[in-house]
Amino acid sequence: MAASGDGAVVPPMTGGLGSGVLWALAAGALWGLVFVAPLMLPEYPAALLSVGRYLAFGLLCVPLAWFDRAELRALSRADWWQALQLAFVGNLLYYLLLAGSIQRTGGPLSTVIIGTLPVVITIVANRRDAARDGRLPWRRLWPALALIAVGIALVNHTELQAVVADPARDVAVYGLGALLAVGAVACWTWYPLHNADWLRAHPGRSARAWSTAQGLATLPLAALGYALVWGLDAVRGEPFPMPFGPRPEVFLGLMVSVGLLASWLGTLCWNAASQRLPTALAGQLIVFETLAALLYAYLWRGQWPAPLSLLGIGALVAGVLWGVNVRPQPVVAHAHPD
Repeated sequence: MAASGDGAVVPPMTGGLGSGVLWALAAGALWGLVFVAPLMLPEYPAALLSVGRYLAFGLLCVPLAWFDRAELRALSRADWWQALQLAFVGNLLYYLLLAGSIQRTGGPLSTVIIGTLPVVITIVANRRDAARDGRLPWRRLWPALALIAVGIALVNHTELQAVVADPARDVAVYGLGALLAVGAVACWTWYPLHNADWLRAHPGRSARAWSTAQGLATLPLAALGYALVWGLDAVRGEPFPMPFGPRPEVFLGLMVSVGLLASWLGTLCWNAASQRLPTALAGQLIVFETLAALLYAYLWRGQWPAPLSLLGIGALVAGVLWGVNVRPQPVVAHAHPD
């Protein structure tokens, strides 16, 4: 890591802020697709959706690895171990919790709980990574975070009112779905921080190659998970038709689509954004995923958002626009008295 003559840390970022924001926008639009898949296959267990998605991701990365074979061969054992950890926490465990949450809440509540990620990651990264990335001034950052938090609260309020008013909905099941979403938030707070650590420590590496490496690391985990889901289903004697469920064509088509677009291409876009942006700023831009997921969920429902939800969405957008205009300030490294 370089330092200027006055001791200010210079973050090792590549590319420009504008291109980083565009990469983050693309990642959010692609990742929003994963919130619709559990709604399209409500009869499928969340565990099967998780391992199915990432098995497709891993298998797709096998031929894609040919294009980055030189870079992949250059990865060390420590790099592959890091990719494996990222694959487990940020891919399999995260989506298992998220899919289970969506199936219990109906979509938008899970979406807005996941929508807290911009606030959570920004706060954590602004403290954790200040020496590397510079610190976003809290006085200028808090209004953006407050707008995002208000937007999340408004959408959540609308959804919770709808659940309480619907006698067919079980509030306890809805609450469990909310807790699962909180677990997903914990997983995806850990993931971008550690993913950015690796990318910023290896600024010359390809974002595409690192996306493919994570897919290859996911493959054995997803294959093992698929076998476990199938085996547990057989032991329990449940009537669910394995290996591809009651609608195999829809399941396979959806898993391949989400594996390619959301997992591989979405990770590629996020890696490119992480190379160009301070982690605290990139954390705010995860709100693009929330906005895309809300759009897709309402389109799937065939409903127009309630006025309060629209107000919340407007607050989310305003928070993002405010946040991207906050620039990091270098942290000055004070010399030792000796």
